[in-house]
Amino acid sequence: MTTVLTPATPLTAADRCDRCSAQAYVRVVLISGGELLFCAHHGRKFEPELKKIAAEIQDETEKLTVSSPPASE
Repeated sequence: MTTVLTPATPLTAADRCDRCSAQAYVRVVLISGGELLFCAHHGRKFEPELKKIAAEIQDETEKLTVSSPPASE
């Protein structure tokens, strides 16, 4: 996916996938206006078609692989 180069509002746990209601990690700003939100799975699944209609794609799927620091005792 192509990451947005302009500053965008980060996606939060409240942002849900428009297909399955899982947490959204991909925001697609449409050329025609509006936006779509997708989980990582659906973002990858629909990527080829989304690229055809997207003005911007904000991909935050890297958040899925970032590990959190260990909890201190």
